[in-house]
Amino acid sequence: MLPPPETLYPVTLPDGSSYAGTVFLANALRHPNIHVGDYTYFSTFEPAQDPADYAARLAPYLFEGAKDCIRIGTFCQIAHGTRIITTGANHAMTGFSTYPFPIFEADRIGAYSESFPKGRDVVIGHDCWLSDSCTILPGAQLGNGVIVGAGAVVGGVVPDYTVVVGNPARVLRLRFDPATITKLNALAWWHWPREVLTQHEALIVGRDVQALLDVGKSIRP
Repeated sequence: MLPPPETLYPVTLPDGSSYAGTVFLANALRHPNIHVGDYTYFSTFEPAQDPADYAARLAPYLFEGAKDCIRIGTFCQIAHGTRIITTGANHAMTGFSTYPFPIFEADRIGAYSESFPKGRDVVIGHDCWLSDSCTILPGAQLGNGVIVGAGAVVGGVVPDYTVVVGNPARVLRLRFDPATITKLNALAWWHWPREVLTQHEALIVGRDVQALLDVGKSIRP
């Protein structure tokens, strides 16, 4: 059965122990600028001693109280080495040099970071797969069901249910035809109750959209 959403380590090994290399991020992070939906997990070959450290691994330039945020939907799968770059990594670019002289003086560093305009939040939709060592750039907007190829560098707006690869990332293909994508977005299975998700797992990972729609109709109030 699908683990409860409040689980920290959702993978149980054959010997009954919990695997520390995979965490449900919503229960690991304590960063006020990162918002993650239920069941979204991060997997790594180098588990953190403190799960809260995953915030720094995923978004090393996102500081508490920054002007921008990261918003990640439910049921996303985030692989080892993924990094999300935010506007906190900025340097001033209006003059001859981009060297950040003010960061070496305590009374100037705050004003320096505040001088940058607010960037667009990074938004990652539901059921996205971010493959090994990919990079998500400031302000990127990923739709639902997006697959990001290993090592891809992704910026801008990525449509729902597309596969993107490369640096800079380009759309390789649509995963489904537009009519099916519209149906999947309207269905929003990622908001179904846990017991319904468990019962209909085969349909969720299958290819029969009509059968999935029929389940959706049966659970509507």
